[in-house]
Amino acid sequence: QVHLVESGGGLVQPGGSLRLSCAASGFSFARFCMGWFRQAPGKEREWVGSINAIYASTSYEDSVKGRFTISRDNANNMVYLQMNSLRPEDTAVYSCAARSTEECYYADHAPGYQYWGQGTQVTVSS
Repeated sequence: QVHLVESGGGLVQPGGSLRLSCAASGFSFARFCMGWFRQAPGKEREWVGSINAIYASTSYEDSVKGRFTISRDNANNMVYLQMNSLRPEDTAVYSCAARSTEECYYADHAPGYQYWGQGTQVTVSS
């Protein structure tokens, strides 16, 4: 059975940092593209970024470039989202997702991901 479980969310002040983790099980993690998405109240789900399976090359949505970093640990079936210089507009539920391709083709296309976690809340507020 496939599981994706996010952790690490919380309340942080503007300018602060958080590191989200996603623990994966039940599929061949090392062969899957992994993505992070977020959804703020009243807004559509938004792609944050993705990391491919083998070479760990990454891509990011423009508003998070230079602030967010995605990494993965294939030995332990983990993917991470390091978020720095957080802004109030980063407030959302963050979810990790997995798609069964080693390369992240059309990385921002949510229907391309087969498995999803439940999400973790990130709130950026003073």
